[in-house]
Amino acid sequence: MMIEIGHFAVVTALVLSFVGIVTPLIGLKTRDATWVVVGRRAMISMFVLITIGMAAMFYGYLTEDYSVKYIYATSNSKLPIFYKIAGLWGGHEGSLLLWAWILALYSMLATLIHWKSQPVVMPYLILIESIVLCGFLLLILFLSNPFERIFPVPADGKDLNPLLQDPAMVVHPPLLYLGYVGLSVPFSFAMAALFSGRLGEEWVKATQRWTVFAWLCLSCGILMGGYWAYYELGWGGYWGWDPVENAAFMPWLVATAFLHSTMVQEKRKMFKVWNLFLIILAFSLSLIGTFLVRSGILSSVHSFAADPGRGVFILGFVIFMLMLSFGTLMIRSAKLKSTVRMESMVSRESAFLFNNLFFLVALATVFVGTLYPLLMEVMELQKVSVGAPYYNAVFMPVALGLVFLMGVGPYIPWRKSKPENMKKLLTVPLLVALTSTILFFILGVRKPYALAGLAVVFFVLTAIVIDFNKVSTFFAKREKVNKAQGFVSAFKGNPRRITGIIIHLGVLVMVVGIIFSSMYQAEKILIMKPGEEVNIKSFRFRMANLYGVKGVNWGGQEALFDVYQDGKIITQMRPQKRFYTVSQTPTTETAIYQLRMGHLFVTIPEVAPDGTWARVRILHNPLVLWVWYGGGIMAIGAFMNIFRRDRRRSVPVADSKGVIPEVSPNVAQPTR
Repeated sequence: MMIEIGHFAVVTALVLSFVGIVTPLIGLKTRDATWVVVGRRAMISMFVLITIGMAAMFYGYLTEDYSVKYIYATSNSKLPIFYKIAGLWGGHEGSLLLWAWILALYSMLATLIHWKSQPVVMPYLILIESIVLCGFLLLILFLSNPFERIFPVPADGKDLNPLLQDPAMVVHPPLLYLGYVGLSVPFSFAMAALFSGRLGEEWVKATQRWTVFAWLCLSCGILMGGYWAYYELGWGGYWGWDPVENAAFMPWLVATAFLHSTMVQEKRKMFKVWNLFLIILAFSLSLIGTFLVRSGILSSVHSFAADPGRGVFILGFVIFMLMLSFGTLMIRSAKLKSTVRMESMVSRESAFLFNNLFFLVALATVFVGTLYPLLMEVMELQKVSVGAPYYNAVFMPVALGLVFLMGVGPYIPWRKSKPENMKKLLTVPLLVALTSTILFFILGVRKPYALAGLAVVFFVLTAIVIDFNKVSTFFAKREKVNKAQGFVSAFKGNPRRITGIIIHLGVLVMVVGIIFSSMYQAEKILIMKPGEEVNIKSFRFRMANLYGVKGVNWGGQEALFDVYQDGKIITQMRPQKRFYTVSQTPTTETAIYQLRMGHLFVTIPEVAPDGTWARVRILHNPLVLWVWYGGGIMAIGAFMNIFRRDRRRSVPVADSKGVIPEVSPNVAQPTR
């Protein structure tokens, strides 16, 4: 009965999504705000109804209702309760329901938060969010129904994919969806600005925190997915340029470019068309990512929730949104011309422009590498695969250019910089970069990318330290306090700048981790029997034993390794080869030992049927933890940005007469 209640609630939400589309149009036509109020209430009601649908599915999982086809496919009585709940997003239908719920949540919050401060754009905001929500609800109810029953009722479920039975994968998909769907709010504001004619900086300022939150969720989701791949898949890496990884990475690249570019519009009233283009592209890539992952056209270790039968609908919906958004932008572009011109190519504006161009080149690199093999297959040509060598050759130089601009862009003056100022700005960072490169070369670093990366890191770090010192000294002298208190005053005075610097510091830490863990990884793969030993760098691994183990819903083999350094045992490591009995699926469980911010990493990808030998993979990943430390610093900076206190607060604008304010007279209404 609960499943039927949830199903009916989602059906009702679909009906209300049409209300959310129609009522703002009527309100715009009649200029009667009552209709927009109805749209707002419909938005709130949709969230409540989809929440009921989610609760019904959770109830079905907890009560082991295997009469529901989706629950039968993604759960099992032996599954721990933690993973039973995660089963909701362990397949196609449930993950789309989660997507719709997050979208309804964002839509409701945006409507309530900006109701008084953005009365002119509110009808358009409700309209756009309702269109997107309607598209997903149609997909869920007619092509991907998670509430569908089966008969006769199975005695038990098929089990959740064993690769998903991991704490990181319980959190990873919701975080990515929070990022994907979070971009819908700035996208809707951008479309509202285009429709309403309010094409100034107001929509950018209103969506800055929304964009940062979506970016933060995407960043954390990508990093958590990388950590899951690192220890769960057993290949010893955290980023393999997998097509589904790329599907999440592409909107992240554009969202990052957008966050940088909006600062130019706020400060100099430039890049208006460009910023609209970027946020439309970012959300469009989120929809394209959904199509790639959910249509089943990509082959990936992540494609556990794919179904090609729904691909046509998703592709059609993506094309519709692309035509609506980019078509409107092209029509309105003539009215977005800025009277402000770039005065010099040596200015902060030009640095941000180059920053954006680098991000788009990076996007093009990933986009081509992801879709080129698919295009070749569709055209029935030879099958090709694009892997790490392509990305290392094309993407890495672009990435180094982006990091370099972090040390230049934020510190160049606006409008125009004099040659003597540039010399003063760059001399010390360049000298430090050159000195550090020579030092690392002497210490044994010989790989060109490693030396270039470290040079860029020290260049940017020096620029940041100099800026920190200048800012702290200025505020300390002005307020007659020490430098530490001066820095606190600087943060209070300009929190966006300081949080941006913190994020950049996180990027530098991550870059160092990527350089050393990828370029200086040591690896050995061999067959070992109990009692045998192998050396890797300064470590000696001895397989002490190989024996059977058993879990709640799996059985397998476990190897015991004694690890020595300088003749002394430093740890014991126990990798496993598991076999999940219900789904008949093998998995490789990694043993990891942390050592000086790096890892010793052992897996047994293959074990003899009689348990006499195992194929062993041993790696030493130096400074690999810096990758996630850097991500953590970036997350702290973004979190501080979201919850900062602005010096000035916007004054709410509302019409007490219940009349929608006039829009720009030279912009056509969307109802005509």
